[in-house]
Amino acid sequence: MSKSLNLVLLLAGLCVSAPAQAQDADAGQKIFKKCKACHAVGDGARNKVGPHLNGIFGRVAGGGADYKYSKAMVQAGDDGLIWDVDTLAAYLEKPKAYIKGTKMSFAGLRKDKDVANVTAYLQSFSMTSSKPEAEPSGSSQSSDEVVAVATTEPVSQLMRATHGQYHLGRIALPEEILAWDIDVRPDGMGLPDGRGNVARGGELYDEQCAVCHGAFGEGEGRWPVLAGGQGTLKDERPEKTIGSYWPYLSTVFDYVHRAMPFGNAQSLSNDDVYALTAYLLYLNDIVSDEEFELSKENFNAIRLPNEGNFVADSRPDELHYTAQIEPCMQDCKPQPAEVIMRARVLDVTPQGQEGETTGAIE
Repeated sequence: MSKSLNLVLLLAGLCVSAPAQAQDADAGQKIFKKCKACHAVGDGARNKVGPHLNGIFGRVAGGGADYKYSKAMVQAGDDGLIWDVDTLAAYLEKPKAYIKGTKMSFAGLRKDKDVANVTAYLQSFSMTSSKPEAEPSGSSQSSDEVVAVATTEPVSQLMRATHGQYHLGRIALPEEILAWDIDVRPDGMGLPDGRGNVARGGELYDEQCAVCHGAFGEGEGRWPVLAGGQGTLKDERPEKTIGSYWPYLSTVFDYVHRAMPFGNAQSLSNDDVYALTAYLLYLNDIVSDEEFELSKENFNAIRLPNEGNFVADSRPDELHYTAQIEPCMQDCKPQPAEVIMRARVLDVTPQGQEGETTGAIE
């Protein structure tokens, strides 16, 4: 059979194939929020933690451009797996069972209607270009010109660094420093204006966080557990969560604000981060009211249960501090170093096949 006839038959199959469930693309768009941390669709979609899913129908498994797939996914494509309504639905239901060794950490969609709706939603992006948006052609604007436009000042007027052999770079502008200065201290310094309640945080958590951290903060696979663990710190294998171990709420806010959702960091508004932080307090039974609202004004009134078990480390007996001498950096121990203890867990990062660390639909 010729390649052209094979292609005709494939396209015909895509046109007539239909899932058992009625499809609702709009409902699928809502369900797809669980996938957005790792995948993109639509105009300008690019590969993230997982590949973009434009044009997924008719694509050979592991055949997307410029993305490093797992060996298992590439092998599935070599064995003839092509994504269509039926194969994608089977994969979305139980990814790890359908392709053993896939890097994707997502456990799967439990409801048939959710699978059908997400499939319909993805179909709407399979009749358009699957290529990421290219930079406008003919653009010759230099990096210096971009700086000049952004600052409304000629490049010659910007204060340039004179340090080092090559005199590279320039002094950071105040607005650039402000964009990076987003840390939050335990005393609340650095908190932005905003507010959010538990109920809103629960909605955001289901959309953005549950895929990795579990529906109730229990963790999926080897992804971090966020809730529970109270009373386990003296156990041989303690469960260190926000409610059982962390000392300060500012660490929760700062980490969510800075690094979450995974693969789409700093996409949340300040109100969203306050809401998610409030919901994590609720999951850990630190607040019990679903209408509880966390804000900059009441943030410092919240205390995590284990705060009192942390002490300031001033190292009063260390010679570098007491005698103001330089610390030893070489040949400080008269005999060779000896291993006296081994960590029970060497690596807590979720891993896939052969050490690959990711969580994505392929």
